[in-house]
Amino acid sequence: MMERALHLAREAAGLGEVPVGAVVAREGRVVAQGYNLRETLHDPTAHAERIAMTLAGRALGRWRLDDCTLYVTLEPCPMCAGAIVQARVARLVYGAADLKAGACRSLYRLTDDRRLNHRVATTSGLLERECGEILSLFFQERRVSTKLR
Repeated sequence: MMERALHLAREAAGLGEVPVGAVVAREGRVVAQGYNLRETLHDPTAHAERIAMTLAGRALGRWRLDDCTLYVTLEPCPMCAGAIVQARVARLVYGAADLKAGACRSLYRLTDDRRLNHRVATTSGLLERECGEILSLFFQERRVSTKLR
C-alpha cells in the first residue's frame, strides 16, 4: 500500500504539488486514494490524507473508518491528524517524519493522545528513505528553478 502511496506522490509532483500520497485500505484492499491538490484546487485543506479519507467515506457510505488503515508518505499535519482521529481510523502508517509540522510523533502526538476520544494505532518509518527522497528531490528542484528565474 505504501508503494501505491509513493506512486500517487509522484503523480502529485508531476502536477507541481508537494509530493504526498495517501491510500485508505480495508481488509487488504484499496478503498480510496488521494494526493496533495492544494495548488490545483486552490484549497489549503486539500491534503492527500483528507482527500483519501473523504473518498473512503463516500465509497463506504459512512464517515467512520474504524476498520481501515491509512497509508501516507509523510507524517500528517495537525489538521490531518485531527481528521484521522475524528474519522476513527483504526491504523495509520506513514513513511517520512515531518519535523516541521508532524502531528503524530514529531511535534505532537494527536493520534494517540489519551485526552481525545479515539486513539489510532500509529506506525512510522515504512519506506521512510523512499518517502523522504521524493520530497527532498521535489524541494531541491523547486529551489533550483526559483534561482533560475
